[in-house]
Amino acid sequence: MKYLAFIGTALLFTSCISTKSTIKNIDNTAIRPSYANEMYLITEYAEDSNYGFDADYPINIGFIHDKQEEINVYYFFNGLEGPNGEKINFKKIDTCCPFPTKNTTMGAGTLSIYEVSLEGTTKKFTIYINTFEKGKLICPKGLKIKKKSTLE
Repeated sequence: MKYLAFIGTALLFTSCISTKSTIKNIDNTAIRPSYANEMYLITEYAEDSNYGFDADYPINIGFIHDKQEEINVYYFFNGLEGPNGEKINFKKIDTCCPFPTKNTTMGAGTLSIYEVSLEGTTKKFTIYINTFEKGKLICPKGLKIKKKSTLE
């Protein structure tokens, strides 16, 4: 009986993870941008409007440890601003979308879902962040890279 319960539990957990990742923008050769003043120095804008807003095109910050997620996400958002210079507010609201990865001992990762708002507006949107895989860190459409003058 214990054996059947073990098999059932194992099947339940393994059936929740796809055998193939649907993430389309993983780049293991990507180099994380440098940082200053608690922000990534992002230099490029996304050409694809799905970047960050679609679970198949998350912002791939990874390979980082769980304890580093908060600071790396903070550095990412702190390097950006709203289209009119608004400060970005963000909070993690959920995780989703299990996928296979070689970068965890469990062999699986999940995406972090962040609710993002622009200070002084009622506009809110969802951003997907992957802390298990690497990719080029660029500015999602609809946001701006902070100007160099704000760094000094």
